[in-house]
Amino acid sequence: MIVVTGAAGFIGSNLVRGLNRRRIEDIIAVDDLTEGDKFVNLVDCKIADYLDKDDFRRRIADGSIGDVRAVLHQGACSDTTERNGRYMLDNNYRVTLELFEFCQARRIPFLYASSAAVYGGSSVYVEDPANEGPLNVYGYSKLLFDQVLRRRLDSLTAQVVGLRYFNVYGPHEQHKGRMASVAFHNMNQFLEHGHVRLFAGWDGYVDGGQSRDFISVEDVVAVNLHFLDHPEQSGVFNCGTGRAQPFNDVAASVVNALRAERGEAELTLAQLVEQGLIRYIPFPDDLKGRYQSYTQADVTRLRAAGFQAPMRDVRTGVSEYVRYWRARK
Repeated sequence: MIVVTGAAGFIGSNLVRGLNRRRIEDIIAVDDLTEGDKFVNLVDCKIADYLDKDDFRRRIADGSIGDVRAVLHQGACSDTTERNGRYMLDNNYRVTLELFEFCQARRIPFLYASSAAVYGGSSVYVEDPANEGPLNVYGYSKLLFDQVLRRRLDSLTAQVVGLRYFNVYGPHEQHKGRMASVAFHNMNQFLEHGHVRLFAGWDGYVDGGQSRDFISVEDVVAVNLHFLDHPEQSGVFNCGTGRAQPFNDVAASVVNALRAERGEAELTLAQLVEQGLIRYIPFPDDLKGRYQSYTQADVTRLRAAGFQAPMRDVRTGVSEYVRYWRARK
């Protein structure tokens, strides 16, 4: 069986669907459903069993979990504003370490979610310690285990892969609230207010020009499944498109996809701004100096590891996302 932690979450539930598309259903879904609304992300998934994360952690400790073929560890606290370091390091670092030791003892492939947050304010996104300097305890919790893997790379008994996710968007992220993607918030803003709000220019960027490496969750699933298929590959890898695009592109893609639903013509960015469909608000003072205005994954190592599939640009991926989500309403 395959274990997916964080299985009721955003990336986890999409991974379960990716496995199901391969007709893999012998899956143990692990999560914390204290906030029960996340159950909707698993309704259309086929799994063999569900375990609460604390029960799963106990079974890992006492070895009673059963026969495991691989562990896809997505479970974590992903709130970058969480300041409780004790909680963050136990939930993100210590649990990951426990699963790593369990998998190494049993020679089980272990794929886990790292984060581009490890780079902090760096302008170079290459998997190298010289570029790493997290700005929050969330990023530190991810970096801490990446460092463990690096120390153990030459003595591994089975595959271990850490994927540094960049700005992931796509279906089944609605439970994340304010931590959901820009595309999700843009979609809801337009549906509720008839326009999208973006930050005005700051830090040398034009209005809405701050840029990130936005990656569709479908491409994230493809990267995970690639490494699942190649157990000879281990290490820390960026999981992004290698293409930075401005927030303007996301907003324009959202608005035009929703306009297409109504049978309305596609508009250029200038037309969207002129008609008040995209509006800019002053850049918040409290984010100045604490905001990543630009991220772009260096995907050299990912491509060298054999992942050669093309990745969606913002227009393609966001339009797919909007159509998928609107079809379920």
